[in-house]
Amino acid sequence: MRVGLFITCVNDTLYPRTGQAVVTLLERLGVQVVFPMAQSCCGQPQFNTGYRHQAEPLMRRYATVFQDVDHVVTPSGSCAAMIRDNYPRIAAKAAAEGRGDVMSEAAAGAVAKTHELTEFLVDVLGVTDVGAYFPHTVTYHPTCHGLRVLRLGDRPLRLLEKVRGIELRELAGADECCGFGGTFAVKNPAVSAAMGADKARALGATGAAAVCAVDNSCLLHIGGTLARSGSAVRPVHIAEILASTEGSVL
Repeated sequence: MRVGLFITCVNDTLYPRTGQAVVTLLERLGVQVVFPMAQSCCGQPQFNTGYRHQAEPLMRRYATVFQDVDHVVTPSGSCAAMIRDNYPRIAAKAAAEGRGDVMSEAAAGAVAKTHELTEFLVDVLGVTDVGAYFPHTVTYHPTCHGLRVLRLGDRPLRLLEKVRGIELRELAGADECCGFGGTFAVKNPAVSAAMGADKARALGATGAAAVCAVDNSCLLHIGGTLARSGSAVRPVHIAEILASTEGSVL
């Protein structure tokens, strides 16, 4: 099985260790991982801000860059949701505007093979025990795109429950948004900060040492809020937990 890693803008720029963790994890499970250097943004910031036409070249680029792999795996629920949920919408709009089937073909190819990391592990590889070891107390925050668009359900928790040494703490109001929402945080900073503060209080009440999620963009917002409040809870992407072993613990 040949898998292409779609790292995403946020991870490439700010969280390279997450991408490294994905490679470590997948290779440990016998997957051949390739990293196409021509990959770029999926177009989510443009699309979410109303610039649909500007997102189209990025959609075509994504489909072209990953056309020769069996699957595409990304450690980002929001970017996976952009591809799976919004690429068909973009293609349909383009077709309605009389611009042929190029966009539809690009969307079909991209949607069929793109997976968020935890659903790839559970649904495609059929594993929940990935041989991880992480001796810390952890709580899980289900991010909005993963919860509501991809409908990841309990897949991340099923994977976390099999991690040796981990102690999972339940998060009150887990399904409530952390307040990030991409450009929402920029356009509505006061509301975003208030939502982040609510989430930080809930996280602190768990007594966990770390909070994990499938999106570093949300963890960026949560981590900043936690740091400003003086909380000792640290954000960590689920890929970094699943990649940890007894010989290499974060």
